[in-house]
Formats: sequence, C-alpha cells, structure tokens
Amino acid sequence: MAFKIIVCAKQVPDTNVIKINPKTGTLIRDGVPSILNHDDANALEEALKIKDKYPDTHITVVSMGPPQATDMLMECLAKGADEGVLLSDRAVGGSDTWATSNALEATIRKIGDYDMIFAGRQAIDGDTAQVGPQIAEKLGLPQITYVEEFEIADNMKDITVKRQLEDGYEVIKVQTPCMLTCIKELNEPRYMSIGGIFDAKNKPMKVWSAKDVEVDLKKVGLEASPTNVFRSFTPAPKGKGVVLEGDTEKDVAKKLLVGLKSKHVI
Repeated sequence: MAFKIIVCAKQVPDTNVIKINPKTGTLIRDGVPSILNHDDANALEEALKIKDKYPDTHITVVSMGPPQATDMLMECLAKGADEGVLLSDRAVGGSDTWATSNALEATIRKIGDYDMIFAGRQAIDGDTAQVGPQIAEKLGLPQITYVEEFEIADNMKDITVKRQLEDGYEVIKVQTPCMLTCIKELNEPRYMSIGGIFDAKNKPMKVWSAKDVEVDLKKVGLEASPTNVFRSFTPAPKGKGVVLEGDTEKDVAKKLLVGLKSKHVI
C-alpha cells in the first residue's frame, strides 16, 4: 500500500519585486509575478526525498487560492508530486489564518486517506506561522513545527526530527499520522526537470469549490475571519550613516563623543 503524503502549499507574490502604494498603504500586485512559497518548497522537497527513497509514495499538493494558483501546482507536479488539488472559490476569499485552516481542513478531509502532512513554517506574505498548526489541531494530529532535520524509519511509522528553537534545538520522536512544518534549513529544494514538466501535464489536477469540500460557509471568507489587515506600509528610510575615522580607537571615540554632544544626544 502506498505511503500517502499531503503537502500544503501556497502561491504568493514575489517579495523581491513587490511594492506598496504610498497613498493607500496597499500592496501593488499588478505585474508582480507569483511563486511557490519558500518554506512550502522545503516541505515539498522533503516529501520528494521520501519518494526518492521509497518509490511507493504518493504525494498530493493542496492549495487554496485563485484559479491561476494551478500554475504553482503544476510546478510542484513537475518537480515530482503526483497530484494537485486547488480549493478555489470566492466564498473562501479574504480568509485569515483561522478561516484558511477551516477551508484546508475540509479539503484534506475530502481527500481522505493520508499518512502525514507537510507544510511550510509560514508564508512570506503573512509570516504568521499559524495555518499549519491550526490544521493539525482541527484534524486531531500530533504536530511538530520548525523542523530542520527529518528522518523516517523503514516501517514508515517512526519519525525523528530536529526542531529549531531560538536558543537551541529539540530532538523529538513522533509516529504517523502527523503534521510537520518545515524551515529552509531542512533541505535545498530541487528544480523542475524537462521530463518532469512534460509528465506534469498528464498528472491529475483537481479544482474544487467550497461546495465540493462541504466546508461550513460561516467559517470561511472575509466576513468569518476574526482578524484582518488594518494597514500595510513600508518603514520610512533611515538617514545616511556616518563613518568615523581616526589613527587610534581613542581618536574615533573622541569624534563620536563630539558628534553625539553636537546633536544633543548626550
């Protein structure tokens, strides 16, 4: 029986080129390319590494977003995933993390059989790191976040992970089924191959509506979201720095002291 993995992925705007309208404080999305969220790419890569070692592995990539998110899912299929599932419906538009997790939980329940779920730690357009843990709670799964090392035993049940902390790490053992959220230190995502791109066109791609997954419409969408973005803005640019030079550290310190006094800092 195939070992079944679900990978949660999101299509996000490329933050290297994104800008904010200074008057309205909103994101300028026109002409901004969309990409696979960085941490989700690491989640997919770890699933693909399992498939490399255990070929009898089936990977389903799940996402929620507009119809064009199928482009991102096609990229995942070209890298080696077996199936793409997109929840796309205006009813789920504007969902915050709580509402998003409700929608994705319903989607995963619709898919049904799975052995483990991978997700990225957080999305670069939100940085909340909440959706993965919320999905796990609603599915009743044990979860480990901030995974930077991963190992699964040949029995496909026992998992050992190294979990990153601010001041160290934890080594944790867990059994499938479970939810793991991944960080960039876990691996180096692979590129699409020419053969993979051709193969992707023949792999299943499902686009479901809110009705298809039977999600409670009172728990998804903008109106159901308990949080919303009040304002987006770019910080004011900092002033030009000053470089102090001198023959000795004492000379530099003296110049610094004089400069701070002249600005009435001290």
